[in-house]
Amino acid sequence: MASTEGLVPITRRFLASYYDKYPFAPLPDDVSRLSDEIRSITSDVLKDSPPRSQEEIVLLKEAEGEPPHKIDENMWKNREHMEEILFLLDKSRCPPALQNDSELASVFSILKDKFQKTLSALQAFQAKNSDHIFNTVMTYMPQDFRGTLIRKQKERSERK
Repeated sequence: MASTEGLVPITRRFLASYYDKYPFAPLPDDVSRLSDEIRSITSDVLKDSPPRSQEEIVLLKEAEGEPPHKIDENMWKNREHMEEILFLLDKSRCPPALQNDSELASVFSILKDKFQKTLSALQAFQAKNSDHIFNTVMTYMPQDFRGTLIRKQKERSERK
């Protein structure tokens, strides 16, 4: 059995003291100002065009809710939103009146390209982190049947 000498339990207090060594810069004041402006614009748009379908109501409630607290959950939510935006920016989804407007079509095309690049970067980041975490777990996993089971489970889930 491996020695546990020198090991300490990882508690909230231990993590807090560890991260105190790495201070972070606070968010600029512009962030809260811009967030307030976005909320104001959203409420103005909703006054003129209230949600019509059940899907729009669900989407609105989700947007008004609390943001996710976990980074990974937030990233998956961002990825989901980007995929939805890309779906909506597809030319086949645009109303015919907007398809004939060349200026809007070029703006939509630019937006779609930017969202596609951002989505690709996020997917690459998530894949790299997933592999890193898996490799870290496998480093500490005994190299017997348990490691083989986890590796096979990962391969099965990736095939889905």
